[in-house]
Amino acid sequence: MLGPVLLAAARSDSIRRVVAAAPVTRPVVERFVAGERLDEAMAAVRNLAARGLEVTLDHLGEDITDPTEALRNRDAYLRLAEALKEHGLGVKAEMSVKLSAFGQALPGGHELALQNVTPVVEAAAEAGTTVTLDMEDHTTVDSTLVILAELRERFPQTGAVLQSYLFRTEDDCRALAGEGSRVRLVKGAYKEPATVAFQDKREVDRAYVRCLKILMAGRGYPMIGSHDPRMVAIAQELAHRNGRKPADYEFQMLYGIREAEQRRLVAEGNRMRVYIPYGTDWYGYFMRRLAERPANLAFFLRSLATRG
Repeated sequence: MLGPVLLAAARSDSIRRVVAAAPVTRPVVERFVAGERLDEAMAAVRNLAARGLEVTLDHLGEDITDPTEALRNRDAYLRLAEALKEHGLGVKAEMSVKLSAFGQALPGGHELALQNVTPVVEAAAEAGTTVTLDMEDHTTVDSTLVILAELRERFPQTGAVLQSYLFRTEDDCRALAGEGSRVRLVKGAYKEPATVAFQDKREVDRAYVRCLKILMAGRGYPMIGSHDPRMVAIAQELAHRNGRKPADYEFQMLYGIREAEQRRLVAEGNRMRVYIPYGTDWYGYFMRRLAERPANLAFFLRSLATRG
């Protein structure tokens, strides 16, 4: 099983140096990452918006080691919010944040992350958009959901991500299926122990459907984060059963993956949002994309063979 190996490699500094130095890496990374600079990310936003797609932007940088880095990440998101406001793109683009990038894993991390993310959420509101809190490994879920609750007191449009492979997620879906709640449901991309998460892909898929049923039957706004054609079809059927119109939910897929399917969904009148990562700290994100799908890894290996 290469998935767990790649996930472990995502946190290895030595492997990071080897991958980053490989001549083939940058052209391949560009398939999944919009660029290292804000202007490159904004160009990707405009390009996708012109084709009827919406986006959510993630400034990469979750693996931080001190509060100064957390402040740099905060400031990067403040610049992003200002750019969205300046170009009038708040209606097309929201922002996704990982609270670890704001200091959640540091000493006193819960308070530090809340302190750093709050001005970002404020700036997003001023830009006419909102923020979704990405979910990371299972040790961060309680802290993330508490911060979500605090932010939603002032900014009820703040969204959250839930991962179907965690045993607890059905209960979390019930708690977040209320009026005004925005939930992106994904399968999960972190290596989790069998004590807290399903290990078998079929079990993860079944859990995804159970969670999706809860969200679609609720009064919130489900965001279907999946590239799986079966899950897309099931989501559409559940939306129909629950009387949801296309404006009452959306699909979300990653930048550079299943682009034809993204265009198809838009052409059929669905809301389709593309998750756009950008920034210099692309390594961990890139390795998780390789781990998620054998096709991604095969793409990378073919490129190595072609360019080697």
